[in-house]
Amino acid sequence: MRETIERTPRFAERVFTNAERAYCESRGAAAAQHYAARFAAKEAALKALQTGWSGGISWQDVEVGAKDSGAPVISFHGRARELYEQTGAARAHLSIAHTTEHAIAEVILEK
Repeated sequence: MRETIERTPRFAERVFTNAERAYCESRGAAAAQHYAARFAAKEAALKALQTGWSGGISWQDVEVGAKDSGAPVISFHGRARELYEQTGAARAHLSIAHTTEHAIAEVILEK
């Protein structure tokens, strides 16, 4: 992720919301692993919606934030929100983990 952001600076602006970028950049030298975790979460969310990156969804329609406790949360906006509502889900659960080398995420939609 670090190489991608360094090579293509607009990548972060296109994929991540202002709040996501502010959070990741606040992590200093560890910014890349936080970006990678959020990227993995966005992909996991679209797999949970069973759409992938199709049907008019933009990267920023899926946003990763955090509760006051630090627990990650996933939010849907725009077209992704419409699809989320169509699933009948009442809640979306997000688990993310990352190291300097790997990032993984899982999204579960609860009905």
